[in-house]
Amino acid sequence: MTGRRHDPDRRSRIIDVCLDLIAEVGVAGVSHRKVAAAADVPLGSMTYHFAGMDELLREAFGRFARAGSDGFEQRMSEATDLESARAAVVAIITQDVFGTQRDLVLTHELYTLASREPAYRELTNAWMARSRAALERHFDPVTARLLDALIEGLTIHRALDTEAPRPGTVTEAVRRITTPA
Repeated sequence: MTGRRHDPDRRSRIIDVCLDLIAEVGVAGVSHRKVAAAADVPLGSMTYHFAGMDELLREAFGRFARAGSDGFEQRMSEATDLESARAAVVAIITQDVFGTQRDLVLTHELYTLASREPAYRELTNAWMARSRAALERHFDPVTARLLDALIEGLTIHRALDTEAPRPGTVTEAVRRITTPA
């Protein structure tokens, strides 16, 4: 008789694998069985660690959103003046947000769930609140809200547009929003 396999990172690994599967097949294509197989855990581990698929998805998207917010806060915390804050926003748009196809898909899968389910909207609202708070280190609240919307919009356009963006567009947009009237 073999003993229990010691696997203290199992729950975390399941969450990471769930995110990978969502990026690969979308939320609709994810099941407990597929996650368990990909994470190399017994199917029973899924119900041991998570009350259901909704709890697993909320945990996975919560982890994803926190990681995105952490990177955003890190980038903004490195800015020391208006010009470096503007440059940080440009870098967030051009390098950080949707830096990979995986991030693009995960973000849009989360947005789709949040548009229908209040529990996921709580995740996106917390993400936006952290983003705005990081921006408010350097910009007034109205400008921070405008920049947050600009970041979302331009990253979506950059990720989905079939034409390459015109050089300097992002920098110009950030400058326009952050220049007092």
